Amino acid sequence: MNAKTYDFLADYAATLLGCGATCIRIEKNLKRLAAGCGVTAQVQIMPAHVTLSVSDGSGYSRVISRPMARGGINFDVNARLSRLSWAVADGHISADEAIKRFQEITTETGRTGQWQELLLASVANTAFCRLFGGDPASMLLVFAATLVGYRIKQVMIARGRDVRLAFLAASFFSASISAAGHVFHLGGTPEIAVGTSVLYLIPGVPYINAVSDLIDRHYLCAFGRFTDACVLTACLSAGLCAGMYLLGLYDI
Repeated sequence: MNAKTYDFLADYAATLLGCGATCIRIEKNLKRLAAGCGVTAQVQIMPAHVTLSVSDGSGYSRVISRPMARGGINFDVNARLSRLSWAVADGHISADEAIKRFQEITTETGRTGQWQELLLASVANTAFCRLFGGDPASMLLVFAATLVGYRIKQVMIARGRDVRLAFLAASFFSASISAAGHVFHLGGTPEIAVGTSVLYLIPGVPYINAVSDLIDRHYLCAFGRFTDACVLTACLSAGLCAGMYLLGLYDI
């Protein structure tokens, strides 16, 4: 087994960690992929990196460490990498072909369906506004605020900006746009528009993954994911408060 395959396994695990996979999924996918490549692999998952011990059965083993791939949570990449491991394990493709497909998955420019994702996120957040009692004017404001804020988040993450800064900026602009209901006296529920304008930024996946890792006894990763989720929540709260303060909304 050549070094290229070992590096591929390490990069695969680091990419899964970066795109939002749980620890148990990383372990299962990696072991399945390694078996399909004719080796055995043990992985140690930490909050910011993965360490692999790979053996080809001949007494030779190699330890590889990789930092977590940065790029934000991406369910499309997560699912495609999972399918890739099954394709190798079932013998449908060779290890060399898997490496080529992995490079295609990780180097494609732009996220698949990003415009559909943007539109659906805006509609979903508008539905939250209605769920909490917002009137049509507030719903329209929330739709516009989410559309702008989510796009800012997409662009900043795609350009490699820090995800915490992306959350703060998106929250700030969403809050500022939704506050137009108060400034221009639009509709009868402007406070609901402001309150629901940043709900799309709630880091639900990191919170859920933290619980999953905790159940699976990956305590360090669970604590790391929970801490990251709390930091992101603090960033969106700071952006929301900054937008409200800038527009003079002190008594909502």
